[in-house]
Amino acid sequence: MAEITAPTLARRIGTGSGIALSAAAVLALSIVLAVSVGAVAIPPGVVWGIALDRIAPGLVIPDWSAGRANIVWEIRFPRVILAGLVGAGLGLVGAALQSVTRNPLADPHLLGISSGGAFGAIAALMHTGMFLGLLTVPLMAFGGALAATILVLGVAQLAGASSADRLVLAGVAVSFVIMAGANILIFLGDPRATHTVVFWMLGGLGLAQWNNLVWPMAVLVPCGLWLWAQAGRLNAMSLGDETAASLGIEVGRFRLTVFVVAALITGVMVAFSGLIGFVGLMMPHLVRLMVGGDNARVMPASALAGAVFLIWADALARVAVAPEDMPIGVVTGLVGGVFFIGMMARRRQG
Repeated sequence: MAEITAPTLARRIGTGSGIALSAAAVLALSIVLAVSVGAVAIPPGVVWGIALDRIAPGLVIPDWSAGRANIVWEIRFPRVILAGLVGAGLGLVGAALQSVTRNPLADPHLLGISSGGAFGAIAALMHTGMFLGLLTVPLMAFGGALAATILVLGVAQLAGASSADRLVLAGVAVSFVIMAGANILIFLGDPRATHTVVFWMLGGLGLAQWNNLVWPMAVLVPCGLWLWAQAGRLNAMSLGDETAASLGIEVGRFRLTVFVVAALITGVMVAFSGLIGFVGLMMPHLVRLMVGGDNARVMPASALAGAVFLIWADALARVAVAPEDMPIGVVTGLVGGVFFIGMMARRRQG
């Protein structure tokens, strides 16, 4: 291996820092612009002013109404930040699952993990009650996502589905079964809560609040850092189980650990955003076209791309049929479906 000289290392650090700063600027700009759009348009300059006034009172002189300040800080900012957290989490999970299964179609939605999280969340919302307080829905969603993951792996092993494509088929089959169970829970539940749950199943961020953001953030940060730290192992897994084993990786245990972490992230995100599909499928593919196949770059890039994409998808959902609030899952489903069809056509041509 060629020796890395000090000037080369400095250039790499400088390049990495420049990319990180550019990414942070894109994310910050997306947040501000997304906050400014909606049924009531608010200029970006006013958004910056309100944010600075809340973060550091007295730093700017308010020249906006209390109503605008409430819309920006209490409604739109939590919603946009939640969109960023959910998008980043789903993008990370998609990249990790695609590497650990060697399957370009792997996605928490297609593998049934999201459906399992939805089942757990619906059970909590309509049947068990909030017996653990605010932690009830996230924990039940994680339990459902983990159970769905184990079920998919069990079905794949029972059917001898060793190939990557068959694993996705097992996930799709399990997803249908779980969603049938979720529909039964809705049918047997309180009719007064049905509309809320159905809207939630279509994906929505309208209930975002500042005090709720701590839970997805508390899960995403450590789990995301752990997945990023496993970039080398994920690279080896993407080359095949034999190659990974020859490098000293306990393939079965590592794959199961990644699935558990993916279930944890997905379950918590589903608990606060509902079912949002295709983000984990699309983002890793797009970023690999720009940064290559090394997961050391793919993981953070997928998180950033997922955050930016979902922020703008939510902004579109808010303005498409304003003043009504379109479910964000409608937007991601439309874009993701077209992307999926295009990817299948490209694979056939290849």
